Amino acid sequence: MEISALQWPDDINCAVTVCDINGVIKYMNRRAKETFAAHGDLIGKNLFECHSEESRAKIRHMLATGDSNAYTISKNGQRKVIYQTPWRCGGVIAGMVEISMVVPESMPHYIR
Repeated sequence: MEISALQWPDDINCAVTVCDINGVIKYMNRRAKETFAAHGDLIGKNLFECHSEESRAKIRHMLATGDSNAYTISKNGQRKVIYQTPWRCGGVIAGMVEISMVVPESMPHYIR
């Protein structure tokens, strides 16, 4: 089986959403589309429109500085880690990627 570098995000057990520098959603993998299916097709929509002012400020900060953001949530009986980080094109911040993954309530932590 040949693995396509462009295809693998659809087959991982994480939700991946990518927006451009203006907050317009450019890509959602299969898991992200399933997660937000009740909201319809979000490709081409602006993510600033569906976030609180506090969240919009954090996103603007990440897009301006290149900082990343990580936190956990509980939603629909599942615990998730959310990791948000800018992506770059030619070294210039071009947008943001959000990766959301379900994690167990009790997760081992190792020091290596």
